[in-house]
Amino acid sequence: MNYTILPFRFERFNAEEYLLTNDVGEYIFLGNEDFDKFVDYELDPQSDIFKDIASKQIATTDKVEDVVNMLATKFRTKKSILRDFTTLHMVVPTLRCNSSCIYCQVKRHESTDHSADMTKETAKNIVKCIFESPSPCIKIEFQGGDPSTDFEMVKYIIEEAEWVNLFKKRDLGFVICTNLTLLTEDMVKYLKKHNCYISTSLDGPKEIHDVNRPLQDKTLDHHEIFERNLGMIRSIWQDKECASALMTTSKYSLGNFKSIIDEYIRLGFNNIFLRSLNPYGFAKEQKDKIAYPIEDFIENFKEGLDYIIQLNKNGIFFKEGYSALLLKRMLTPFATGFVDLQSPAGVGIAGAIYDYDGSVYVADEGRMMARFKNYAFRLGNVNENTHQEMFNGEKMHMILNDACTECLPGCADCVFQPYCGADPVRNLSEQGDMIGHRPTNEMCKKNKAIFYYLFELLKKNDPEINRIFWSWIR
Repeated sequence: MNYTILPFRFERFNAEEYLLTNDVGEYIFLGNEDFDKFVDYELDPQSDIFKDIASKQIATTDKVEDVVNMLATKFRTKKSILRDFTTLHMVVPTLRCNSSCIYCQVKRHESTDHSADMTKETAKNIVKCIFESPSPCIKIEFQGGDPSTDFEMVKYIIEEAEWVNLFKKRDLGFVICTNLTLLTEDMVKYLKKHNCYISTSLDGPKEIHDVNRPLQDKTLDHHEIFERNLGMIRSIWQDKECASALMTTSKYSLGNFKSIIDEYIRLGFNNIFLRSLNPYGFAKEQKDKIAYPIEDFIENFKEGLDYIIQLNKNGIFFKEGYSALLLKRMLTPFATGFVDLQSPAGVGIAGAIYDYDGSVYVADEGRMMARFKNYAFRLGNVNENTHQEMFNGEKMHMILNDACTECLPGCADCVFQPYCGADPVRNLSEQGDMIGHRPTNEMCKKNKAIFYYLFELLKKNDPEINRIFWSWIR
């Protein structure tokens, strides 16, 4: 009986076998001999190995059109994020901040400098623009600076959005990104009343956190205030999930992932997102002082992931956030909303950011580049342009033309392509154009290494590791 081979990508995984994937992310490992037989149409269609291949829709003995229709359904599910268009809307009420983070990605303003505060007229136009998105779900995320330095504007935008939503009837949510140090009990009670969740930054124990994220007032202990206010927030909300945290890896973090993870657990968090340094703003200017080879981050990431897996084996539920996102893309047919893992790129589609002056950028990193006079990712201004002009304009189309992994050089034939995403902003910042050069691209190196390691763990078929991974996805 003959069989038909359907489109797939492949790569030698090790000396003994290949990894094969298709457009919807189904995967299978084939030994060298089985792979050679398969591609030469010499594999027995009645064999168990062929049945495994057929179950992944990489080959079939059935009517091809039926299998293609099944693949099309899965592909639409994977790309379902495109149906809703922009869901995440980041708003910058002010550039004021009381921190002096060594890797700050924007040109922050001193706490007393009001020159970069948003006006009510601009805020009103931003809310109006946000609700012109066709998405049934709207999340407004306050960025900065630190938005708590202009909490009155945060309140104004929340209440304006809630008023507009009385008529628009969207699924509306809020998040405020803050270092926690300026939040008072009254502020937290207001945030709870309006279901505005809190996102913060924690880089580890005191000796790491305070080096990475010192306050402008050197007499204050950032980590101590952070811990005290975190307790206050949780006591008011009566819900540990009300506040989530992100970490950023500077060179001072390397070699310390175990203690960083332990600090997250000590402070009551049940997950961590092991994040490398982004090449924007001060992080780019001070690269020689705080950066590191991406290979060093990859090794630390693997060690951190191994430690987290062991914690779970010991009965402590704790999740590594980036691995969980990748595993969901690898093991399920469902879409993930994470902007950095989209094709076409999530910039402008999954999320957009509205600066204090009303300027609209496809991504936060695009706003950061504009601080240094690069306006490649500025779509327009809410005080001057319509939603249609910005989100369906020539610039948006030009960006997305260079942001589909299915047709980017180095991505189109990569075995990990179904799980990865395009990042034209980072490509332009690091490599001078939106397409980028994959062999020297640090994000590509990082993602490939993590994908490979996760596949190594999955290939072990260890029931305990599989149980842990599925608990993270669920």
